[in-house]
Amino acid sequence: MSVLASSSQGNSTYIETPNSKILVDAGLSGKKIEAAMTSIDKDIADVDAILVTHEHSDHIQGVGVLARKYGISVYANEGTWEQMAPKIGKTENIDKHIFEMGATKTLGDLDIESFGVSHDAREPQFYQFHYQGKSFAILTDTGYVSERVKKTIESADAYLMECNHDLEMLRNGSYAWSLKQRILSDRGHLSNDDGANTLMDVIGNSTKQIYLGHLSPENNLKKVAHETVAKDLIEHDFGVEHDFHINDTDPVKAQPLCDI
Repeated sequence: MSVLASSSQGNSTYIETPNSKILVDAGLSGKKIEAAMTSIDKDIADVDAILVTHEHSDHIQGVGVLARKYGISVYANEGTWEQMAPKIGKTENIDKHIFEMGATKTLGDLDIESFGVSHDAREPQFYQFHYQGKSFAILTDTGYVSERVKKTIESADAYLMECNHDLEMLRNGSYAWSLKQRILSDRGHLSNDDGANTLMDVIGNSTKQIYLGHLSPENNLKKVAHETVAKDLIEHDFGVEHDFHINDTDPVKAQPLCDI
């Protein structure tokens, strides 16, 4: 897998197995996602499906362009399709599929489990991927993490976990108070400490890779997110950089392919 881009400005993650090649979200322009794929020596034309988490622009900007240009199938739940369709251009020739919340689908040799989250979108959902006993869970764009979600994603081999903001940077920053309230609400985004607390509840013996994602360019820094999460985990006796690695992500630079 590779996190092609992750921030408040655009998100996309690539997952492959021998028989399946998947994008989760396409929140950058089609050209930028093509370039990101090329940077990891992969061809966007080989992608089988785009799985959409929700209709916000930083998750769907390139969906329509890529689906039409390359004939890529697009999966989302009904609520997301209703909100997304008017935003991605002509959909008549897109291979549209419904992926309901709480369902599991098999695409090629990859089993994909969807689960709902708490965010200010119509029917936001994220995904956990299973292949030959290995699993990778993506969890961003949620204001809090329920026990149900924690149970769903516990003991994954790898995580892409939201660390959207540093609380002090957000509180002291230039955002309007109404926007700050939205981000801090139960339908907003996880802070660095929230992400760390969630990881403490779900990390298992098989967990080897953690990616910190969806950082706000205005209210966070890679160094701050990384140090906060590492410090919180170490204080609770987790084997950071011994049992597992913590990886940063980037708004525009794809992360190297990682075997899970």
